[in-house]
Amino acid sequence: MSILIAIILGALVGWIASAIMGRDEGIIASIVIGVVGSIIGSFISMLFTGSDQSALALSWSSLLWSLVGAVILVAIMNAFSGRRHINRV
Repeated sequence: MSILIAIILGALVGWIASAIMGRDEGIIASIVIGVVGSIIGSFISMLFTGSDQSALALSWSSLLWSLVGAVILVAIMNAFSGRRHINRV
């Protein structure tokens, strides 16, 4: 059951990060962005707080760190792919 929750939350975090950065991704890409962003966010959280507690717990702070990591990941993707934003008219 925890894998299903991780996938759902990964999709949500990935979708939010993609929307913040102006990138249009599919559901699979959003899940991958969210899960990898969570790993990046856990690492950044460990650097700032000195503990690895956020990687294990489901809390608002872990979701925030996951979002920060996902936004960083999408920014890196934008830098390498050249896609900057979605033109919506």
